Amino acid sequence: MKIKKGDNVLVIKGKERGKVGKVAAVNSRTQTIKLIGINIGKKHIKSRDRQSGGGIVEIAMPLNPAKVMFMCSHCNKPVKLGYKITSSGDKERICKICKSTV
Repeated sequence: MKIKKGDNVLVIKGKERGKVGKVAAVNSRTQTIKLIGINIGKKHIKSRDRQSGGGIVEIAMPLNPAKVMFMCSHCNKPVKLGYKITSSGDKERICKICKSTV
């Protein structure tokens, strides 16, 4: 997956379309991401002990990475990402528009 934790992304599909958010977590097994403050759902929690009461809490729900685009910090546009192999053999992510290293 080309999206990493801490990246800024633009949501391009769904009810949150047009919002920009930061990636909080990436799950490579289920191919999903969670964004801070975007795609918030409500979950009913049962009271397990006397100190913490049950109730309804808001949590960030997982989102398919196909519904977001990476926001380049250099050109400030939603872009596709590519890879470039350096002379030392390392892989770097690059912006397809401005060709800068991300």
